[in-house]
Amino acid sequence: MIRLPLLNEHAPEHFPDPRSALIEPNGLLAFGGDLSPQRLLAAYARGIFPWYNEGEPILWWSPDPRCVFHTQALRPHRSLRRALANAGWHVTVNRAFRAVVEACAAPRPGQAGTWIGPSMIDAYCTLHAMGHAHSVEAWDGEHLVGGIYGVAIGHLFCGESMFSACSGGSKMALCALATLLREWNFPLLDAQVSNRHLLSLGAVEMPRHVFLHEVDTLRSQPFEAQRWQSVPAMPAARLLQAQEVRWSD
Repeated sequence: MIRLPLLNEHAPEHFPDPRSALIEPNGLLAFGGDLSPQRLLAAYARGIFPWYNEGEPILWWSPDPRCVFHTQALRPHRSLRRALANAGWHVTVNRAFRAVVEACAAPRPGQAGTWIGPSMIDAYCTLHAMGHAHSVEAWDGEHLVGGIYGVAIGHLFCGESMFSACSGGSKMALCALATLLREWNFPLLDAQVSNRHLLSLGAVEMPRHVFLHEVDTLRSQPFEAQRWQSVPAMPAARLLQAQEVRWSD
């Protein structure tokens, strides 16, 4: 029988130690609470994130190992770089946050549903309005072809989800985000739970205790949220010209 801590509705900053999370299911830590900005920011600052189905109790997770991208190593392979550059797309930051989140929430082939329900969408849009959540968008003219969004805590970026409306759309957004994070000295892009697709893009698995140590260090490094708002739109070809060959297709 699984026994989980119930979060105190009156103490949004209180969470159990992530190291006490269950082994099976991997990383399940607690349930209950809400998706208030205070609770969400407290969770990310401790290496914890919500993941649940709409209409069910909120579940909080801290898996071991943790899936992460090292931003210095996340660079596209030459053939992928060429294909994306020739697509004629451009990239923006924080121009269509809700549209990216809603696209990530849309049903996908082979999936029965989505964990990004209306409550999650509204919660992260609130974080975005407060300057804590950000998106990177890939465009073909006026058509949104891909995007990624997540939460910034100090010098750590916690990725939540990404999508593609055209082949390569999410890879373009991920590449653009990694480029920004490298320039701003964000060493890690948290991808939460590993899967074959993320690992194929260059993600690695990091032991939870190492990840939590990194979180403790990075969350305390201040960063001006306003810098996200000042990133200009950029042609994908120009962005990709500076990329080195590090990724595999």
